[in-house]
Amino acid sequence: MASNTQPLAGKRIVVTRTPQQAGELVELLQAQGAEVLLLPAVSFGPPEDVRPLDAAIRHLISYDWLLLTSQNAARYFCVRCRELGLDPAAFAGAPPRVAVVGPATADAARQEGLQVRHVAARHSSQALVDELSDVLTGKKVLLPRSDRAGAELPAALRRAGAQVTDVVAYRTLRPGAAESGVLERILCGEADVATFASPSAFHSFAEQVGHPALRQLSARMLLAAIGPVTARAIRNAGFAVAIEAADSTAAGLAAAIVSHWSRVPGTPTGAVKP
Repeated sequence: MASNTQPLAGKRIVVTRTPQQAGELVELLQAQGAEVLLLPAVSFGPPEDVRPLDAAIRHLISYDWLLLTSQNAARYFCVRCRELGLDPAAFAGAPPRVAVVGPATADAARQEGLQVRHVAARHSSQALVDELSDVLTGKKVLLPRSDRAGAELPAALRRAGAQVTDVVAYRTLRPGAAESGVLERILCGEADVATFASPSAFHSFAEQVGHPALRQLSARMLLAAIGPVTARAIRNAGFAVAIEAADSTAAGLAAAIVSHWSRVPGTPTGAVKP
């Protein structure tokens, strides 16, 4: 049972990540006294057409940089490497150099055997471009991503002078089954916060709940984003972002939620404006 001295005691927080990815955030929130409602908003799978990814992998040594912008990108890329008979660990010390968007992606890449040369200090795709801009001119960059990834990152890389190969490494799919009763509890207004780690998670959650219902719920339920890209997607949909993590990690998101209630414990949920 949560202690009343814990900053999130009595709070119910929706986590929309898949069960495989939600563990750290769930543990951090529960350690601060929160009750977690797990409602996966998305699931993931391999590309429908693997030929562009396969072609890039078979010519991997011709690239100067491999940029990974999510844990899924790292995992699905390396899974496909192994399916083609290539060991990601064998690329250590050889082109391409591996750069990642943040520490969670770095950990996933290293677990797959990749040697990470650069981790973005500000944990965003734009930061990754900014920090590598001096070394990208004329370089070949491989960018394996989700099928729903936007055009901003490859465009920014090209403006920095890179030759970009943008390939689908995994698909973002409809969510799997949620625990019994979780969606009903959310619709009944029992949740204090809904957390989102990607724009696709927010959009899928909005579809599950229903946009009119979400509009009503957001008058008392805070929406929390793991970083600026997700926050922008929520705001572009016309909703307020009450909590935005400065550090785009599970720990950063949990800390931002704790900070919100430590700072303004009595603030009405709907008081934060876009």
